[in-house]
Amino acid sequence: MLRSQSEPTGLAALVAGSGLHENTVRGHLDGLEKAGLATRERAVPDGRGRPAWLWSAVDSQPVSEYAGLAGALASTLHRTSDDPVGDARVAGTEWGRELARNHGRTEPEGALGDRREIVNLMDDLGFEPQTGARAKDVRLTRCPLLEVARQHTEIVCNVHTGLVRGALTEYGDESTDVELVPFAQPGACLLHLRSLEP
Repeated sequence: MLRSQSEPTGLAALVAGSGLHENTVRGHLDGLEKAGLATRERAVPDGRGRPAWLWSAVDSQPVSEYAGLAGALASTLHRTSDDPVGDARVAGTEWGRELARNHGRTEPEGALGDRREIVNLMDDLGFEPQTGARAKDVRLTRCPLLEVARQHTEIVCNVHTGLVRGALTEYGDESTDVELVPFAQPGACLLHLRSLEP
């Protein structure tokens, strides 16, 4: 959960996002700090009393070559494009169509089957999706490019939005609205897949 946050996070948000008791979360945070996997800092004072602690993950994993490449491409697109968000979405759409062609189809045709195909595809890409039976709201609990997404949120997240749109188009679905809300919950981005048809 800490790694998925775009900024240092307080205990209350971690409790709400995990569903665990405050004392349990506090114990885990203390353990992570002792192991060198998390750091804490004081929040900016706001009123009376001692400010709360804010927690951050320590990035102990080296940045993969692909993440480094993605960061370089996002930075270049941000610097050189007249419409970096639009260009990111176009690139994602092309990528999504190709991924869907290569991935094939395992679910039945139709809106529900198309949404489930997207969930399967996002799982294969490492997003660790969580969803209900209708697959309309998908929690993406991991991002393979999290560090790059923190630096270039609009570009990376619009590539991912385009990826979903392109895959849906390849599956023959033109009537599903795709919305990706980055860092919407502690430990998750939200992907909304809603039909535009009544």
